[in-house]
Amino acid sequence: MNKIAARLPSGMRDFLPLDMLRRQYVIDTVAKTFQTFGYEPLQTPILELEETLLGKYGPDAEKLIFYAQHPGGKEKLALRYDLTVPLARAFGLHEGELLLPFRRYQIAPVWRAERPQRGRYREFYQCDADCIGVAGMAADAESVAIVVAALRKLGFQDFAVKINNRKLLTGIGVYAGLSGQALSDLYRTIDKLDKIGPDGVREELGKNGIEAAVIDKIMNLVLSAQVADPVGYAVGAARIAQLQQTLADIPPAQEGLSELGEILANLQAMNVPGQHIEIDFSMVRGLSYYTGAIFEAVLTTGDPEERVGSVAGGGRYDDLIGLFRKESLPTVGVSLGIERLIVIMDKRNMYPASINPTVINVLVTVFGPETRAESMRVVAELREAGIPTELFMQDARLGKQISYADKRGIPLVAVLGPEEVANGMVKLKRLADQTEITTSRANLLGSIKTLLAR
Repeated sequence: MNKIAARLPSGMRDFLPLDMLRRQYVIDTVAKTFQTFGYEPLQTPILELEETLLGKYGPDAEKLIFYAQHPGGKEKLALRYDLTVPLARAFGLHEGELLLPFRRYQIAPVWRAERPQRGRYREFYQCDADCIGVAGMAADAESVAIVVAALRKLGFQDFAVKINNRKLLTGIGVYAGLSGQALSDLYRTIDKLDKIGPDGVREELGKNGIEAAVIDKIMNLVLSAQVADPVGYAVGAARIAQLQQTLADIPPAQEGLSELGEILANLQAMNVPGQHIEIDFSMVRGLSYYTGAIFEAVLTTGDPEERVGSVAGGGRYDDLIGLFRKESLPTVGVSLGIERLIVIMDKRNMYPASINPTVINVLVTVFGPETRAESMRVVAELREAGIPTELFMQDARLGKQISYADKRGIPLVAVLGPEEVANGMVKLKRLADQTEITTSRANLLGSIKTLLAR
């Protein structure tokens, strides 16, 4: 048989045990946050019908869909691009079994055929929380509050959740005299502001046939929120009031601004810290299904190596559910960029000291054939008590067994030599500080728990 080079497809990764333990800590923290807000778990398959996914995200996003076909298959399939469209499909399929409002979260991998780069992969996890059936802005504010709570529980303080409204962006376009395709193109062009800058946006709007005077109108409004101290409720309220005067005769803009004001009021009522809240009229969100409030969390660190783009995003998409049922339902949700967060947490070493490099708490040693059976009995007792335990299965001297435990990060070693076995005792050694105690078999569990707790 020919040898095969050990390689990975571009944009895919392996996760070794320590990586997985850290990832699981992040996932568990986020899941617990979702549950604290009353959201319940849902799982959907990795494959969806092409017709389920296509026509929902916009042309730029849909270029990145992975298609998956099996030989002789009659159905056209694709790997899920996100968790939002599958949610809409699942609700349409199972709505008779669900109550409104329906709050769900899902933490699972998605796939996108894009160019891999730091913090961006072709296979990655999304962490979504969505609420179906609530039209009021309390649900939008709750989505923002979830982002703030999750990031703070993970240890982040230097972040801001930017909030805007698609209705306002439509109103700005109407104010500037745009309609039809030119209005749709406006979203996509402004969405590139962080990448190509204001001058790049002006240039692209000009290429789309928009006159210079109209471009000036648009950019003056979009960039009106760019000030040195952008965050806080007072700053946000002032920005909203300013635009309410400027766009007084534009109904969609007034509706969007009113909704933004409601979201701010609800966030304050929920005691969400204002230092994490920013009204930003230039923030768009690229996906085409958003219909109202949109939000995006970014780190405010000055370290260029930590600029990985948004670390959370979401918004209101009231029309999407209606594609899978007779009538649509108001829906709002948010997705945390867990992969990008882990990149930063790795760099900053933000994980708690309680995360060990292994799940094993105790290594039980074996002196030789004459003690192996007793060591196995001890291992069985510890496992029955719920203590993760490993039996050393190779022939080796005690020193090598202890060295193995040390390199693995196993905190305790249980020594059962012929003398300990004969006397019904076990010697325990805590490797972190070399503490040693000898305990009876009857007191073994208590002694282990005491050593692990310190």
